[in-house]
Amino acid sequence: MIKFEHTIFALPFAYLGAVLGSLEVNGVLPTWGQIGWITLAMIGARSAAMALNRLIDRHIDAKNPRTKERAIPAGLVSVSYVWGFVVVSFAVLFFSAWQLNFLAVWLLPIAVFFLVIYSYTKRFTWTCHLVLGIATGLGPLGGWVATTGQIDAKSLILFFTVALWIGGFDIIYACQDVDFDRKAKLHSIPVRFGLKRALLISSFMHVGTAIGLIALIFYTGLHMWFAMGVLIAILILFYEHAIVSADDLSRLDTAFFTMNGVLSVILFFFTMVDVWL
Repeated sequence: MIKFEHTIFALPFAYLGAVLGSLEVNGVLPTWGQIGWITLAMIGARSAAMALNRLIDRHIDAKNPRTKERAIPAGLVSVSYVWGFVVVSFAVLFFSAWQLNFLAVWLLPIAVFFLVIYSYTKRFTWTCHLVLGIATGLGPLGGWVATTGQIDAKSLILFFTVALWIGGFDIIYACQDVDFDRKAKLHSIPVRFGLKRALLISSFMHVGTAIGLIALIFYTGLHMWFAMGVLIAILILFYEHAIVSADDLSRLDTAFFTMNGVLSVILFFFTMVDVWL
């Protein structure tokens, strides 16, 4: 029910926020204890969000040929079991935040709100992709808060960079369901603007991601290795858009799952190389 590759998208960016924030404010790398609680918090948040999405969308998933084999509509897990899983996941999130600092706990209701509301948004607005971007962008912002106990301009640059990245590729992902969504009266940018314009909007959002990553080079004090990671990340974004078009979505899974997982891991890897060297 919970796809591991979805966590790969978000977890390296949470670590990135933790590392950049700790270096910026504290002048040292995060402790292993902080990294451990951040990891548990992300596991709790991501698991709760994905399980809630499957619960809330179970009737829609059962009607969609692409999603009818998901765990709940396929009868692999019960609704009551998944509700229990959600409660435990949120408990892990709250307990982990409590181990970090007061601001992390104080901001939790905001994070939970976006994690919950996202699954409902496609029922009434085509801006649902932006809500998902905000929900996932709170991961690196949460990592920053976890190690610093504060929010500043650099943390917000990281937040918006990741929010645009996630929102942009969610638009690409939604292109494969455009026919079903129209019949089911669901909302998305591909439904509202068509496939060609949707992919163009996604590309503009990823231009914003590239600008944000470049800004982080100048504002974080990192150097050549981080810049190399940013360059590779931008090339990956360019490649994603090169292999997907309104006339050919056959390589969409490669763009969505493989390349975005690679992007986040590579960027974090080059960040750590820069820090160590």
